[in-house]
Amino acid sequence: MDNKKVALKMVVDGKERDVSFEELALSNNLAQEALVRLLIDKKLFDPQELLEMMEKVKKERYRIPEEK
Repeated sequence: MDNKKVALKMVVDGKERDVSFEELALSNNLAQEALVRLLIDKKLFDPQELLEMMEKVKKERYRIPEEK
């Protein structure tokens, strides 16, 4: 697999296949984008709500640690 680090091994049709971290990240990104588009198309939320929630999560996850 061209010296790429293996994230996981899959068995498809009885054949083992190595999946790189890059391939896994791209696959996850594709699935996430498809899911978001589907939810928006079905009007379960609007794009602005998604952006607001992303900002909220970003602030929760990436806050600067308090000094002691």
